Amino acid sequence: MDIVKIAVLGLAGVLLALLLRKEKGEYSIFISMAVCICIFVYVITKAETIVDFIKRLQALTPVDSRYIGLVLKMVGVTYVAEFAIDICKDAGYAAIGSQIEIFAKLSILAISLPVLDACLAMIGSFL
Repeated sequence: MDIVKIAVLGLAGVLLALLLRKEKGEYSIFISMAVCICIFVYVITKAETIVDFIKRLQALTPVDSRYIGLVLKMVGVTYVAEFAIDICKDAGYAAIGSQIEIFAKLSILAISLPVLDACLAMIGSFL
């Protein structure tokens, strides 16, 4: 089971970082970042499976492909932003993490504008 592997990797990284924090605090941050990057890479491989499934689903439904692509972009922005925010907060730079969060929210808003435009056009056609 993949979740067991990821959980063991995460717990091992946390324990190693805690042990190193007493001796060399700066190394604990590097251990934390390395574990996060390993998990991030593993998640990317799982995301490819999900994207392939969505593409097959898209071929079966009459939904415009632009909208599915936009949703995938929003999910990607969210995941990358959460990853970066958590790393910043772990390193003690919560202010930088907050700025990344604000930028991610605005990016998602900008990505979703075509969907909002289509919804308003559809509502306008009913009136």
